[in-house]
Amino acid sequence: MKSAKKPKYLTNKNTPVEPFDPEALIEVQHLSKHFGQLTVLNDINEKIYQGEKIAIIGPSGSGKSTFLRCLNMLEDPTDGYVFFEGNNLCGLRVNINVQRRHMGMVFQQFNLFNNMTVIKNITLAPVHVALNELNKTKRRNFFIKLTNLFKSKDKKQAFVPLQTNKKQIKADAHENALKLLKRIGLEDKADVYPSTLSGGQRQRIAIIRALAMNPKVMLFDEPTSALDPEMVGEVLALIKELADEGMTMVIVTHEMGFAREVATRVLFMDKGKIQEQGSAENIFGAPKNERLKDFLSKVL
Repeated sequence: MKSAKKPKYLTNKNTPVEPFDPEALIEVQHLSKHFGQLTVLNDINEKIYQGEKIAIIGPSGSGKSTFLRCLNMLEDPTDGYVFFEGNNLCGLRVNINVQRRHMGMVFQQFNLFNNMTVIKNITLAPVHVALNELNKTKRRNFFIKLTNLFKSKDKKQAFVPLQTNKKQIKADAHENALKLLKRIGLEDKADVYPSTLSGGQRQRIAIIRALAMNPKVMLFDEPTSALDPEMVGEVLALIKELADEGMTMVIVTHEMGFAREVATRVLFMDKGKIQEQGSAENIFGAPKNERLKDFLSKVL
């Protein structure tokens, strides 16, 4: 008797993988997350397309942040799959660090390195990635040089061109960081440490730190929840600016006015499930789900 056909992807999940939508930037299939006996996410299926601005709303403990963190595998799903540009992030063969380069993440508590200056915080990841790629090319050329010793002249392999060097990589990252700081009016803070800045300034720097990697999607986990009320506006203004420029984003937020203004689609979560979704106009103006109606009556 023949064994059942194995799924295309090697995973440690229990649910068979289904064909993914090639048009979706992110797709989740049967996503579940358990912490012991507690079910935080319960069999979620969702697709996010290029250019969408998705706002996730719902009561505390509904699974919003866990869902967001599963999208870039900061939380490992208990079951189900997450696809990013067709790559199965739950697959055992995937290099998750390579995939995360294209998924900017902004946290509630900024997560800046307090022992590094602002500009060092911004340039750290781009320099690290670029130097890794440079060293990879150098190793490839070294291997080519060795193998060419045993090949005839007409069969020798050409070296991979080196497009840059260590000094240029650092200079380019520094220049780009200064441009990003100028964009948010904080170029004079390049050489200070994050602990000397206000919460609003730190969060805006955390956002441009993510932008320094040129991500294809930005994930925001309640980016204003740790801020004093007077600092919320400056952070939301920057996020709205990114939305207006066409950045794909998924944002967990309690700022209902912001979600109503910016989101192209709103997801309402409760008890680990997406209970209702639709345009901001429909979600806030004509909700159908009774739990959503009750939630909005308390927050609007």
